[in-house]
Amino acid sequence: MSLWTSLEPASSTVDPGGSTKVRLRLRNTGDVVDEYRFEPVGDVAPWTVVEPQTLRLYPGTTGTVELTFAPPRSPDAVAGPNPFAVRITPTEHPEATTVPEGNLTITPFTEVRAELVPPTVKGRFRGRPKLAVDNLGNTRLTASVSGSDNGDHLSYDIHPSNVQIEPGRAAFVKATLKPRQIIWFGSKEQRPYTLAIQRSGTGPQPVEGTYVQRGFLPRWLATFLGVFMALAITFVMLWIAYKPQVHTSATEKLQEAGISTLPPSPSTSAAPLTPPSPSAEAPVVPSAPETQAASGSGGGGGGSSETKPKESAKPQEDTAATAVTQLAAQDPGRHICYRAYLTDKGWTKPVCDGAMAGTVGEDRPIKSLNLATSDTDGTAATAFVYYPQSTDGKGHYNGPWKGVVDGADLYIGSTKKDDPYMLGFAMNVGESKSVVCQTTHVHNEGWHGLACDEPGGDNYIFGGTLSNLLWLEAVKFTV
Repeated sequence: MSLWTSLEPASSTVDPGGSTKVRLRLRNTGDVVDEYRFEPVGDVAPWTVVEPQTLRLYPGTTGTVELTFAPPRSPDAVAGPNPFAVRITPTEHPEATTVPEGNLTITPFTEVRAELVPPTVKGRFRGRPKLAVDNLGNTRLTASVSGSDNGDHLSYDIHPSNVQIEPGRAAFVKATLKPRQIIWFGSKEQRPYTLAIQRSGTGPQPVEGTYVQRGFLPRWLATFLGVFMALAITFVMLWIAYKPQVHTSATEKLQEAGISTLPPSPSTSAAPLTPPSPSAEAPVVPSAPETQAASGSGGGGGGSSETKPKESAKPQEDTAATAVTQLAAQDPGRHICYRAYLTDKGWTKPVCDGAMAGTVGEDRPIKSLNLATSDTDGTAATAFVYYPQSTDGKGHYNGPWKGVVDGADLYIGSTKKDDPYMLGFAMNVGESKSVVCQTTHVHNEGWHGLACDEPGGDNYIFGGTLSNLLWLEAVKFTV
């Protein structure tokens, strides 16, 4: 081998979001002038910059190359030791490749984002919100969840009360809120409450929500019953106080005239008449007028009538729901169909079960997604979009989760011209039957690896990127 190399230092430490540099020294120990190309390899290669990328050395001379490591502050930069290497390829002897190796330790950081879904719940006896907890750090998150409110108006049943979340994943915590006192009559009342996430060694992270407690019986019904009872009591009292006395002298007059007051004996011919039964004839609906032929087989003199042509029906839009319905009819089972709304281009045709929706290499961001599933107990999703007011270089979720049943269209994002484009999305499918898998193509990053959520419905999978400098270009889904 005609090359000597040395990494200075061979091990280094860097904070996510920061950078560090390692010097690579090399000497041409051969007898010819050679040019060397440098290429970073390993898990940290996407965050590694080599300067210069090529170096020309005379025999016996030494050169220096600088490696700059800048891992992002995201779950992708896994905390702990990460091996790295640089492939050195000589131009004169390409087969004599040298790969010096080193070790880069990434420091841990913790970042938690929590959101109530929905933030406001309503009910007479209970409310069932969900707390979505995202682990945006690069270490496993272990935390407990508790509930509280001013005045102690509510009781809390939280499951699970303790969570462990891997980096880049999320978990849903189910909460059941029960009022301690039932409102039998009257208007609804708002009960602000707080679910707190407590991590070891840190203060609690509160997430505020509102429980709207409705009355068991509405106020108008109570008023109606009170008025009705008052009127009923008034009517009974008047009936008792004023009872008309009816007298007749007809019997006395008949007796004076010698006429019997006994009723005559019944006659067999005096049977009562049966009332006529209601007619069973249905009303006659006039039929539409028919166009007579111009040959005139009847009376003469009449001109032929012309019929107006019917307006052609507007063709139905080919959505993800129509596509998955047709596919499930031909091949029953679990399917997912989807299409993408592209900037300055509009909707693509629906595709299904792992096919690509979107474009690659055209710098055309996705603004909205339309999804539909079959035999998965429905699906739910939300869009992560570009956020121009961001202070940390990341986008944000533009609205609450949306859910639909099997065979129905689910839309996330927006097709409006001035609304932001999508950076990514979060989604899951029903609670018992299936999981959803996805892979995404992100601008300047290419295709990301295949990732799936976990069965049970409370977990979801995130696809795309968090960075405001990138955008979503194409997607593939399977169930």
